[in-house]
Amino acid sequence: MKFPRLAARAIIVEKRRLLLVNAYPKGQSDLWCAPGGGVEVGSSLPENLAREVHEETGLTIKVGAPIGVNEFHDSASGFHQVEIFFRAHVTAGTLTDDWRDPENIVTTRRWATEEDLKTLRTKPGMLAHLAFGIPTEAKYDALEEIVS
Repeated sequence: MKFPRLAARAIIVEKRRLLLVNAYPKGQSDLWCAPGGGVEVGSSLPENLAREVHEETGLTIKVGAPIGVNEFHDSASGFHQVEIFFRAHVTAGTLTDDWRDPENIVTTRRWATEEDLKTLRTKPGMLAHLAFGIPTEAKYDALEEIVS
């Protein structure tokens, strides 16, 4: 049985610019997305997100409230992913061209303005709204224990 993959992604806006990554090794695609990735069992979504963002960018972040959910699939392969987007902000580090993702997946990262997003190919379609739209928050309990 196949299950959807769960991912967490960070909406990090500084100086009216959104942090983006190209998650295709060696720039095989021109598609940009918010940093983040797959969730590992036993860690909360914010813990996973902080780890993924550091791996992809070298930045340390503080994860805030969840602000959106995106779901996508590839009907040809059966791949299905549910992404939860969180507001976040950088607490340490600087974006540099020489940072290396340990998995060597993210090789390019950049800051983009709202105007830049109009000319870049990005996913999900609601990315600009999440970054530059009217701020909203959702309630969330991180990794609540099941009790019997």
